[in-house]
Amino acid sequence: MLQVKNITFSYNKAAILKAISFSLKQGEHLSVIGESGSGKSTLLKLLYGEYDLDKGRIFWKDEEVLGPKFNLVVGYDFIKYVAQEFDLMPFTSVEENVGKFLSNFFPKEKKERVAELLEVVELSAFSKTKVKTLSGGQKQRVALARAIANQPEIILLDEPFSHIDNFKKQSLRRSLFKYLKEKEITCIVATHDKDDVLSYSNGMIVLHEARIIAKDTPRKLYNNPVNKLIASFFGEFNILENYGVVYASQLKIVKTSALKAIVCHSYFKGNFYLIEAKLNNHSIFLEHPKALKKGLEISFLVDKKLE
Repeated sequence: MLQVKNITFSYNKAAILKAISFSLKQGEHLSVIGESGSGKSTLLKLLYGEYDLDKGRIFWKDEEVLGPKFNLVVGYDFIKYVAQEFDLMPFTSVEENVGKFLSNFFPKEKKERVAELLEVVELSAFSKTKVKTLSGGQKQRVALARAIANQPEIILLDEPFSHIDNFKKQSLRRSLFKYLKEKEITCIVATHDKDDVLSYSNGMIVLHEARIIAKDTPRKLYNNPVNKLIASFFGEFNILENYGVVYASQLKIVKTSALKAIVCHSYFKGNFYLIEAKLNNHSIFLEHPKALKKGLEISFLVDKKLE
């Protein structure tokens, strides 16, 4: 089990994280969300042992995770950290990068293991390709494969799909997180993208102004966002008097209602249109199957059961 006990960290006397506590069982996945500068990346680096804590302690099972004051070499064999910057060997092939830390005493097993990992990150066709010729997204996938090569007990992922094209993201997420679950590898993901974590995380914490302001399952945080910051992570939302936070998908246009608004714009979103309308001189957003004419008065209801 990972135990993070009341950790605090400052940089140049500025508090980056204050009194952070949580625990995670082996094989569970946790997502960390928050605005830029909220401390997401710093938290991962502390968990990796890259920085020294001001206060608090971090344990994986019975071993304490310590920083550079205590370890000549940063990090532990049981933890892998994939940062937004990739530390790859540009002039060697993809398969050589992935197999860098695998034993050469068993060449057949090593070859099979590399092939398995390249399949997980969907790079089998690029095994002989020099890394320097790859795109940013392909390099990110090489870094992911290399991180799981020796099957760590914990993997820390900082914006793991940020460089990857949208048409590849969906299948890659499914493949990677399925693999981590099957191998019972504990995973912590720091991200701005809800699609990175909603379907895969057991728990979620929200960082704001150096502290955890919410901690629960993704479903519960989605269904009961306590503030605008949390709601904004999940999608378009409104703040309505007597209703609080209401997602655009929870507003339904009806023939008649006490709630009325004037259409301003219709934005095509694929399988629906996002309608922007004015309600008491404030913009609201709702989802609708069709575009609506500017200036049209609409009646709508709030229906939180739609989610």
